[in-house]
Amino acid sequence: MTSLTLDTPALAQQYDEISDPQYEHGQFLLQALSLKAGDQLLDIGAGTGRLSELAARHHVGPHGQVTALEPLPLRVEIARKRASANHTAEVGQGEDLSRYADGQFDAVILNSVYHWLPDKARVLAEAFRVLKPGGRIGISSAARERPHDIQQIISRALGQNGLGRGHAIGSTPYKVSFAELAKQLEHAGFLVDEIRIRRFADRFPNTQAALDFSAASSFGNFLNEFLPDVRSSLLADIHHALAQYRQADGSLLLYRNLLFAVGKKPNA
Repeated sequence: MTSLTLDTPALAQQYDEISDPQYEHGQFLLQALSLKAGDQLLDIGAGTGRLSELAARHHVGPHGQVTALEPLPLRVEIARKRASANHTAEVGQGEDLSRYADGQFDAVILNSVYHWLPDKARVLAEAFRVLKPGGRIGISSAARERPHDIQQIISRALGQNGLGRGHAIGSTPYKVSFAELAKQLEHAGFLVDEIRIRRFADRFPNTQAALDFSAASSFGNFLNEFLPDVRSSLLADIHHALAQYRQADGSLLLYRNLLFAVGKKPNA
């Protein structure tokens, strides 16, 4: 089971410094939500608040409001350093939005967080409740049918070591398919405007940087289910496999495939 207690100050700070991939693809979601000046946005799983800060500065304007909600207190501490008159950061989870009123928000965003949520129905139900009629939801998530390069590398390393892995542990433990995401949104009451898979190219200066990103973005859950000696062996194998992705300049080129979905709460 994924743990929310393994984060450290070093991991939180490292994530803030190297989270460009998630920050960059999160901007696609912001654009798809078509935010207007004065809108109220809830960012569920906001991490260290980089995307929330961008939305507050450039999308909702000084009369709008962005609320960054994140379950990891160490990352909220960093997000609060970015706070402003129209941008706040709070500790909390998408499964319980009881602090917010019905119809409080114009939009809800879940950027690279949906694949961490075991109870998706509850999160979607809460998001639906706090959205105004006509409000929009934007989701990006790892795609079950098109795993990231790093996920395929890890799966091969596990197989070579005769190891299995439960679906509810590790990185992106609760992935969904295109069809599953559409069904979940519709079951929650949303009208699905768009679902697509986007492919992103990530460049890392070296193999360690790629592993650092995996560790920081999974807040201590990266290969954490294995004993230290087994984990060390797996990391060595993954390091070796990553070398195959090295480019002429020495950098690594890896691809991610993400589901992007935008839905709307009916007007009536």
